[in-house]
Amino acid sequence: MQTPTVVGIAGSLRQESFTRRTLAYAMQGAENAGAKVTTVDLRDLSLPVYNPDDDLSEEGKYLKAAINEADAIIIATPVYHGSYSSTIKNAIDYCGFDEFENKTVGLLGVAGGRFPITALEHLRTVCRSVNAWVLPYQSAVPRVRGAFDNGELADPELRERVETLGEKVVQYAAIRHIEPGSFESQENVGG
Repeated sequence: MQTPTVVGIAGSLRQESFTRRTLAYAMQGAENAGAKVTTVDLRDLSLPVYNPDDDLSEEGKYLKAAINEADAIIIATPVYHGSYSSTIKNAIDYCGFDEFENKTVGLLGVAGGRFPITALEHLRTVCRSVNAWVLPYQSAVPRVRGAFDNGELADPELRERVETLGEKVVQYAAIRHIEPGSFESQENVGG
């Protein structure tokens, strides 16, 4: 593989989003590992709740094309009520097998509380259902309000963990054929 492309998806609509700030560290890790990086900030796209009967808007087409052209994807989500954001779910619904199948996906969770892992497990299931190859390595930032100081991740170990996610996404970006496909993907053919 030449220079891999990594697309980061920021799944928070909050103006001063800790999710977006944290994703920047993962994307820096990917860039430092040699990738060409692009961040899709879902706050900047006007994506109505996905309706398969409607034609895709230009922004919907942009999202699909960005994911489709990527070699790897980092999905960053805030944790809402123990799971990932509806913003992320809606974005994934705009895409599907054509965009995600056999792509390497890294997961990043950002929580105000202590346990962001459940959200990442839910997101892992969804990504596996579209036959993405989800990295075993994932990164999470608990108690995020205290993790930042002057706009920077204060804990060097935490910062390294997030940057490592970006590095690992690049390391495994060349994975193209997953055999066998996931059970979920065989059962998930659309309603």
